[in-house]
Amino acid sequence: MSSLSEDYTVPLWIDGEALRESLATFPVVQGSTGKTVHQVVSATTAEALRAVASSKAAFKSWRNTNHVIRRELILKVAAHYEENADTFIKSQMIETSCEEAWAKQNLELACRYLREIAAVISSVNGTIPQLEKPGAIGFVFKEPVGPVLCIAPWNAALILATRGVASAIAAGCTVVFKASELSPLTHYMITRAFIESGLPKGVLNQIQTRREDAAEVTEAIIAHEAIRKVEFIGSAAVGRIIGQVAAKHLKPVLMELGGKGPAIVLDDADLEEAAKLAAMGAVVNHGQICFSTERIIVHAAVAERFQQLLIKAMESAGSHAGCAVSASIGKHANDVLRDAERAGENFLMGGPSDSDIRLRPTIVLNPSTSRIVDEETFGPSTSLYIVSSDDAVIELANRSVYGLNATIWSTNMERALKMSRELEYGQVHINSISVYTSPTASQGGVKGSGFGRQNGKWGIEEFLQDKFVSWHGKV
Repeated sequence: MSSLSEDYTVPLWIDGEALRESLATFPVVQGSTGKTVHQVVSATTAEALRAVASSKAAFKSWRNTNHVIRRELILKVAAHYEENADTFIKSQMIETSCEEAWAKQNLELACRYLREIAAVISSVNGTIPQLEKPGAIGFVFKEPVGPVLCIAPWNAALILATRGVASAIAAGCTVVFKASELSPLTHYMITRAFIESGLPKGVLNQIQTRREDAAEVTEAIIAHEAIRKVEFIGSAAVGRIIGQVAAKHLKPVLMELGGKGPAIVLDDADLEEAAKLAAMGAVVNHGQICFSTERIIVHAAVAERFQQLLIKAMESAGSHAGCAVSASIGKHANDVLRDAERAGENFLMGGPSDSDIRLRPTIVLNPSTSRIVDEETFGPSTSLYIVSSDDAVIELANRSVYGLNATIWSTNMERALKMSRELEYGQVHINSISVYTSPTASQGGVKGSGFGRQNGKWGIEEFLQDKFVSWHGKV
């Protein structure tokens, strides 16, 4: 397992080898302290293409491995995570300045993802369709798509990278894993976990690059004829760029992008619980989660009482907010709040901060003209809207370019389920914090939040393709 000492250099991992010598490096700076915590080797296009070549060569044999081998390997990775839990938790906290509770949750959920992926490997089967031609027999086989590029984010560094890499490998694909430049050590520990659990050479290669080289290196990988699919999790802005590059080279993409998730509080809701979890959903991990509670829509009949409860809950939840991963991420969130201030929006609490690292928990009431209306802040803030009917709730909730997640607070299951079907979101959770996911259920966005589905069998299916084979005999 990798060292966490300050003089450690995170290498590339290509074709079964850690590469450190004679290559450019860049620092990882801890947001909470401003200190450099370690150096990282930065891949050039040449190294990236070596990683692709290694994945291409390994795919020839890995695609034919028995599902039992793949299942046992992924179970070993889960056990490896648990055996090295302290190191995984510490690496996340060092690189992303997250709270210990968030790092632990990442670890626990990543292990559950791995075990669910392992459990459903053998349930992915082809079919034998009925054919109209006499004497003909048809087979639809499920086959791995080939080498894939997985681009993972830093904000849930362990969960999201683990899920994508494990799903692709479980399907029989090989992976070029592009680690985040903000959490490369955590991501390298994932790669090492697979290698130390027995993954053959070339099935998983890892690179990372300096931000200024990322576009060139990423396009070189996508353009390579061996790469058959791209998984990207990150911002909508970068997602559009990845989508354009992939389209140019006719490569399919699995994307999970940003969100502007609404928490809907109906007039029959448990107001105290709704306020408590909506506030926590807005500030946890400093609001740096695509599933964050960015908007709260409350029924006018209970708005006054809920508003009081929400302010108290936000004040209490602020102790769990942590800090921004970097000054640039925090500055964006601060700039959105400053824009709301200039537009004359009404702040119930908080507002722009002097620091771009530790922002104040903030509530903006009924914003209408500023950037915060439909721009993801990625900070510990939320907007509160007051509406007078269920129809108005649905109209406002759907008035967004995003469609990742929504929550509804109601004690009337029929009413909540009916509303959930009318909301344009990939997942809707009733009486739950917005930051919820299950390894056994599909996850993904609609509209501007992406396309495709992850988790369990859905995630494995994303890395498989159908092949129709027919046999024609004599009648």
